[in-house]
Amino acid sequence: MKKSCLAVDLINNPGLIAEYENWHKKENAGPVIMKSISNSGIHNIEIYRTCNRLIMVMETDDDFSFESKAAMESTNQLGHQWEELMWKFQQPLPWAEQREKWILMNRIFQL
Repeated sequence: MKKSCLAVDLINNPGLIAEYENWHKKENAGPVIMKSISNSGIHNIEIYRTCNRLIMVMETDDDFSFESKAAMESTNQLGHQWEELMWKFQQPLPWAEQREKWILMNRIFQL
């Protein structure tokens, strides 16, 4: 099993942040989104927030790849709509490429 950590910022607006958190309640993401996540080889996702910075921790199959997940999502209309909706709340990190949201983090320490 692999573990990956990613980061993105939210637009620093309390109302938008509250709405973003509401969308991330399990009952609001919807079963199609949840199934798409698990079908891509992701076993668990946790998202943590401090102020407007988000950190996502993903546990995946050993052969999981972000490229194959993106390819799966490209044919999933609901998944595409979800990602477009999330752009209402998210903003790229200053060093992100154009239209790049979640940035993969490098582990620098492990106990």
